[in-house]
Amino acid sequence: MRSPRLAALELRRFGRGTLPRAALVALLVLPLLYGALYLWSFWDPYGRLDRIPVALVNEDEGATANGRRITAGDDITEGLRDSSAFDWREVSEEEARRGVEDGTYYLSLTVPADFSRRVASSSGDSPETGALRVRTNDANNYIVGQISRTVFGEVRRAASTKTSRSFLDQIFVSFSDIHGETVKAARGADKLNGGIGEAEKGSKDLAAGLKEARAGSGKLAKGLKDLHKGAGTLKDGSSKVADGTRLLAGKVNALNAEAGPFLKSNEKAIGATARFVADTAGQLREDLDALAEKAPAAAKEAREASGTLDTLHRERCEDADEPDPACPELKKAAEAVADASSVADDVSALVTGHRADLKTLDGQLATLEKQARALAGRAPHLSEDLDDAVSRVNKLNAGAGKVAAGAKKLDKGLATAETGARDLDKGVGRLKTGADDLSGGLFKLADGSEELAGGLHRGAGQIPDYDEAQRDERTEVMADPVRLVSRDLHKAPNYGTGFAPYFIPLSLWVGAMVAYMLIAPMNRRALAAGASAWRIALAGWLPVAAIGVAQTVALMAVLHWGLGLRMARTAGTVGFLFLVTACFAALVQWLNARFGAAGRILVLALLMLQLTSAGGTYPVQTSPDFFNALHPFLPMTHVVEALRRLISGGGLGPVWTACAVLAAFTAGALALTALSARRRQVWTLDRLHPELSL
Repeated sequence: MRSPRLAALELRRFGRGTLPRAALVALLVLPLLYGALYLWSFWDPYGRLDRIPVALVNEDEGATANGRRITAGDDITEGLRDSSAFDWREVSEEEARRGVEDGTYYLSLTVPADFSRRVASSSGDSPETGALRVRTNDANNYIVGQISRTVFGEVRRAASTKTSRSFLDQIFVSFSDIHGETVKAARGADKLNGGIGEAEKGSKDLAAGLKEARAGSGKLAKGLKDLHKGAGTLKDGSSKVADGTRLLAGKVNALNAEAGPFLKSNEKAIGATARFVADTAGQLREDLDALAEKAPAAAKEAREASGTLDTLHRERCEDADEPDPACPELKKAAEAVADASSVADDVSALVTGHRADLKTLDGQLATLEKQARALAGRAPHLSEDLDDAVSRVNKLNAGAGKVAAGAKKLDKGLATAETGARDLDKGVGRLKTGADDLSGGLFKLADGSEELAGGLHRGAGQIPDYDEAQRDERTEVMADPVRLVSRDLHKAPNYGTGFAPYFIPLSLWVGAMVAYMLIAPMNRRALAAGASAWRIALAGWLPVAAIGVAQTVALMAVLHWGLGLRMARTAGTVGFLFLVTACFAALVQWLNARFGAAGRILVLALLMLQLTSAGGTYPVQTSPDFFNALHPFLPMTHVVEALRRLISGGGLGPVWTACAVLAAFTAGALALTALSARRRQVWTLDRLHPELSL
């Protein structure tokens, strides 16, 4: 009978009766207890952390820094309550301590009262570190404590980053302030340099001016000496003037005493007389004008009349035959007219020859007329004018006395000024020497100020000046300078998917192990019939391999459609698991066929060795050297690595390696089982009386 038929007969045996059928169903469902149930129990534990009750204690009192209110504790509390990490319950410190102790809370986070103050101290002179207090209790749950360290590490980094951001923002603001002040200082240094340059030029001018001042101070000293001498003369002269004004005042006052009453009683007569003089002077001016105008004409007419009379006398008296009886009177008349003509000529000559004198006389008469009229106008006030003149003379006398006293003081002051001028001349000499030294010092100072201005400009160029956008960008980078740019090439969506490559082979190994508890590793009928060793081995292996295929289909269906397992290569994963169950069936068969009842213990022991050395949870490098040594040589190691690539994606190199390894283990295990079958065909005392039976 061939091996497949023997395998079919072995499986058909499970259809005889209710209990065998139930046993077959149990064989098919058993891997689900290990695979599906285990994976289901922690399929996505991190997605349900918000169900874990933890205590939150916020004792922060807040603080003020640079006029801004800081409530770091409230910010952290709000951020935690909005997060999905844990079920945060805000309680008192005492309740939190008691709750962590008795298991009400898995852990507690306390924000101390001085937390904001310590955070704000980063901008002051004595910065302090703010500390968040975490209380855990591994007696409640060890894993929660491990998770909390990761969560609180993120909280600490977020708080530190926010604090650093605030601190660095102030630094960048300070950079901008320093830059601005340095620019102002550089501009001031430019102005200082320019001012010192001007001061240097001014010091040279000062030195030159002081040289001239020295010469001038010498002249001043000499001039003050002469002035002092003149002041002495002025003192004497002013004293004499004061004496003269006193004498004048005395005479004026005496005259006022005599003439004052006369003027008061004769003001009208003086006014009338003055008007008469003015009128007379005016008439004389008119007569003089008429004389100057008519005298030449009158002289001409007188000459003509004289000539006419002379001609008439000659014709009637001298040339006539008979003289006219009137000749004597005519002769007298001719002589009188000749005299008048002579007088007229003299008057005309007088007027013509003394025209300038007549003009002067006319001016004097005009002045006399003007003054007389002025006197006539002032006549009613002559007594008042006299009183005013007397008052003015008295004031002149008093002023002259003061001038004399002032001249005396001036003489004394100029004596002091003369001494001061000599001292000034000496001081100007010392100033000139100092100005020369100042000019040299300012020259050096100008060089230094120019170097200072250049240095400040270079320093301002090296000090950053950031605007708000640049400051925010740099603050963000420096507050969190190193970021993890993660690129997960083949990301597992959840915890269960990540551990599926570990629990699936575990469940298939258990399925094969239990299957060989119900199915004989070597077909007894074939052994009794003396069939070939290979036929016996295959007849015992094929039923369990077939059951393993059914287990695989059931397990993967539940994982895929029940739990939501997503596989990058679904068909490849299922096909590979068929090879896995075939290999595991061959290994378990051999151990049971070769060692009998003890083989079941070896199957369990081999399972433990594979689980601990396969690297299904932590990297195998973190395990002791013993497990690292076993790691490459056990089939589950290669199964786990291959399933990771088939489920999550990636290169297929480990898959092909695993297929080769599993095929080798399967063939080797079947060969060893065939060898064991050959040995079992020979009866020995050990077979008749086994030392151990299960």
